[in-house]
Amino acid sequence: MSTEATIRLDAGTRVADVPPRLFGSFVEHLGRCVYGGIYEPGHAAADDQGFRQDVIDLVKELGVTCVRYPGGNFVSNYNWEDGTGPRSQRPVRRDLAWHCTETNQMGIDDFYRWSQKTGTEIMLAVNMGTRGLHAALEELEYVNGAAGTALADRRVANGIEEPMDVKMWCIGNEMDGPWQVGHMSPEEYAAAVDRVAHAMKLAESGLELVACGSSNAFMPTFGQWERTVLTKAYDNLDFVSAHAYYFDHGHKTKDAAEMQEFLASAENMTYFIDTVAAQADAAKAANHGDKDIALSFDEWGVWYSDAWNEQEEAWRQESANGLHHEAWPVAPHLLEDIYTAADAVVEGSLMITLLKHCDRVRSASRAQLVNVIAPIMAEPNGPAWKQTIFYPFAEAAAHARGDVYAPAIDAPTVSTKAYGDVAAIDAVVTWDADTRTGLLLAVNRDLGAAHEVAVALAGLPGTDASTVKVTRAQLLHDDDPYRTNTAENPNAVTPGELPVNAGDGTLRFALPAVSWSAVEFTA
Repeated sequence: MSTEATIRLDAGTRVADVPPRLFGSFVEHLGRCVYGGIYEPGHAAADDQGFRQDVIDLVKELGVTCVRYPGGNFVSNYNWEDGTGPRSQRPVRRDLAWHCTETNQMGIDDFYRWSQKTGTEIMLAVNMGTRGLHAALEELEYVNGAAGTALADRRVANGIEEPMDVKMWCIGNEMDGPWQVGHMSPEEYAAAVDRVAHAMKLAESGLELVACGSSNAFMPTFGQWERTVLTKAYDNLDFVSAHAYYFDHGHKTKDAAEMQEFLASAENMTYFIDTVAAQADAAKAANHGDKDIALSFDEWGVWYSDAWNEQEEAWRQESANGLHHEAWPVAPHLLEDIYTAADAVVEGSLMITLLKHCDRVRSASRAQLVNVIAPIMAEPNGPAWKQTIFYPFAEAAAHARGDVYAPAIDAPTVSTKAYGDVAAIDAVVTWDADTRTGLLLAVNRDLGAAHEVAVALAGLPGTDASTVKVTRAQLLHDDDPYRTNTAENPNAVTPGELPVNAGDGTLRFALPAVSWSAVEFTA
């Protein structure tokens, strides 16, 4: 059975321009994201600096613009100096976040060189768990300082003559979380971030600084945290972070009701964005300010955290009695989720939501990039390959340009426990007036039914919609929503061609249940 959904584009639905940083990602010293992911010096595809060229090629194909580094939970017990200078002289440390041994063979020097090869901007996070103001200022001088001071000269001696010009800095990570080394109350973190942000901008006023927001929408201080922090430190902040992960809670039993809840995950992301934006506006009003604090949704995606929680609990029980002297592992296989067709549809839906709110979400980092809950997998001494979730991100990163339009949607609904009745179809349109090219992204979040879709583009600004021509249309769908790509069969789930009828300024096509689509067009 198929029912029709109508999508109408009006000039008044413009949201904002497409921010390039919306297509960011995240590299943390966690599992095999760094070691065995972007860095594997013994690999046949490794370059003279140990970076895997096959991974670099896929990062470029994915279209990543900005990468947050080096954490994540990892950063709250990290000494940035450990990852600088000759590798043979770098100390080996314990990482309390993921119970691993950190060799420090990768650090800011190396990550800067990698970013030059991938053409990505760096977003640096500083340690607010075990360190703070002094370490942040010294790292800033090392990274961005002109030659002639002690720390900048140390960078030059380490082979990087010019300043790295890192503009965006995260002041800590998830400091509201009790799992975080040195976690704080809202009032404690507000005071700390105010001091650090103020000092960093005294050193370099053009920085863009990101305060920690709530770790998720279910934290007991969600909302209160943002208002307290942003009110106190408003003058020196530019962004507040947002983190949200989603997964199919019924994946072990393939429960249909839980799958339908999962497909509607973007409803929670919308609630998260609206809540944090409201608190940012309240902080602006309290300070009689003239700037909006933007959101950096710098951790988002599908993560089957139940698997990690089980592993973490087993570790806690094993280590509960007595003292233990076993060496912690180096770059173990952690959080290596293998993604389904349905996971890709949800990630495509989340990307649509980020675009539809890009007036407030001006930066985002899909977490993470390689091996760890990632769109790219890299086999040890083997090939690198694309997960199902690679494709929706890559399409948006490559073709979402110009301005974003949130269309009016009239569609059948699906019933969920958490969100009530939600529209089965969601969509967003981008239009680049300079190149006369547009992109329609649409998802069918209905587990049980296909839907015919009619997209009226009469409101496309500055053009005659009747001249619209489709240049490329693709569909990601599998009759088995649990089907995955694997190292042995990396192309099991890939986008195929979507038949689209374009006439009289309207695009018509059919979306099967649990599907994502992209239509590129000119006018």
